[in-house]
Amino acid sequence: MSQIAAKTYETAPARKVAFLGLGVMGYPMAGHLARAGHHVTVYNRSAAKAAAWAAECPGNATAPTPREAVAGVDIVFACVGNDADLRSVVLGPDGAFAGMKPGAIFVDHTTASAEVARELYAEAQKRGLHFVDAPVSGGQAGAQNGMLTVMCGGDAAAFDSVKPAAMAFSRAFTLLGASGAGQLAKMVNQICIAGLVQGLSEAIAFGQQAGLDMHQVLDVIGKGAAQSWQLDNRGKTMADDKFEFGFAVDWMRKDLGLVLDEAKRNGARLPVTALVDQFYADVQKMGGGRWDTSSLIRRLR
Repeated sequence: MSQIAAKTYETAPARKVAFLGLGVMGYPMAGHLARAGHHVTVYNRSAAKAAAWAAECPGNATAPTPREAVAGVDIVFACVGNDADLRSVVLGPDGAFAGMKPGAIFVDHTTASAEVARELYAEAQKRGLHFVDAPVSGGQAGAQNGMLTVMCGGDAAAFDSVKPAAMAFSRAFTLLGASGAGQLAKMVNQICIAGLVQGLSEAIAFGQQAGLDMHQVLDVIGKGAAQSWQLDNRGKTMADDKFEFGFAVDWMRKDLGLVLDEAKRNGARLPVTALVDQFYADVQKMGGGRWDTSSLIRRLR
């Protein structure tokens, strides 16, 4: 079954692009670029995954290293795991920066630190390149449907150049400030989600303990002030003890680690976020590292 859902694409000039990292997010994102008419060369640490993608998107290409994947392209998109993974595909003799043509733009969709974004932005400037940090929200379903929300930091000219192509997998692609602003905005996003999921977990656990029909209760309160994306999309599955819907606890803990590190630097007080991070650690100890983030309710049962 394809990981890339059907989508109607906005008309945009065809570009030569590369995509580095074909995980649960990158695979469909690169596919939407190809289906929108761009010529895409992909790189993935597992060559078999790259070959499978190329078979699904004929007429495009694979490359054995990031440096070879980016040769001659206008835009390089990347979506990897963390700061170390990002540096590994960008820097060094086989990294993307070694192979990009002058003036090319690197767009990083990894959820990483603002620090690494600023570091790579500065390195790109030295080399006559451009770097935009552009973490995404919308999860695996958003990537497959081409409906991600993308938060960007960097220079306006580079942002304007990449936006028409990036809309192939986005519903919103927004510049929020200078280098690092995209990563900081993603941290705001994760703080909101952590608090919401914990509140929803407590509400459902309380309602079930009180003997209420929580499907009915969620239908009712979802029409009032308690409504949220999490309630609409995860409330009933949480009530049914189902946690196989995308963004994993292990990934959320990585993201909240970035949040808490940044808060130490900027002096922000995040007592609830720090507590929920520890609750997610409890879920990991229960063997739930790969459950989706709504599994917070498991520790209340």
